[in-house]
Formats: sequence, structure tokens, C-alpha cells
Amino acid sequence: MAKLGAFVAMYNDLMLAPSGLSKLEREMIAVAVSAHNRCYYCLVAHGASVRQLSGDPVLGELMVMNYRGGAPDAAQSAPCSTSPSSSRAEPWLVEERIATACAARASAIATSGTSRAVASFFNMSNRMAFATDMRPNSAYHAQAR
Repeated sequence: MAKLGAFVAMYNDLMLAPSGLSKLEREMIAVAVSAHNRCYYCLVAHGASVRQLSGDPVLGELMVMNYRGGAPDAAQSAPCSTSPSSSRAEPWLVEERIATACAARASAIATSGTSRAVASFFNMSNRMAFATDMRPNSAYHAQAR
């Protein structure tokens, strides 16, 4: 239970605490990383969050199918298109891409740090979902449609 509590606390801090990114942008990063990793559970769960937070069911589905073209504007699409690179062992590429992404934002340091932290967390979370064979419940599939 202590480890689950630490996991939930980290999730809440990354996804809910004030930062340079909106809750929607953080959920979009979660979807982009999960799409790259092909994590069924996270795609369904966080795709539902994107649908709900954006008020746009098409956006949620588009992000799941093509995270590179799903974001509604350039400032949102940059972190989404660069975050999956953290799934590969290319730290120099991640830094370069995040620097490019942050150029589109006023709060570059906060955005960069938050983007990397959210992407890293979802890389870990995706692997935990795989290891435990997590499956989304039916409520996620119907949410915000």
C-alpha cells in the first residue's frame, strides 16, 4: 500500500499541481507517450480524459490514433509530438526536441520540466500496466462521447 500511495502522490503532483502546462496538455502528453508505447489501458483512460477536458470527443480519438496531428494548436502539439522520444534511449534527442517545443511557450523552463516529468512518468506507468495486465473498465470507453 505504501508503494501505491507513493505512485498516486506522484501522479497527483505531476498531473494536478500548478505548472506551465494545463491539465489537458498533460493528459495529451500521457496519450502521446501511451500511443508510442501502445499501452491499451492508458490510451483508453487518458483518451477519455482528453475527450472530457477538451469537450471534443474527436480530439480524444485523434490523439489516440495520431498524437502527432491531434493537438488543436502548435503550442499544444509540440510537447505531444516530442514527449514520446523519451520512450527511446536518446537523451540528446529528447533535449533537442523539448527545447524546440518550449520555444513555442512563454514558460519554457516549467513547460520543459513538466513535459519531461509527465512523459517519464507515463513511460513507467505504461510498463506497470503491461506487467500487471491492466485493462480499462467499460466506463472509460463510454466517457465523454
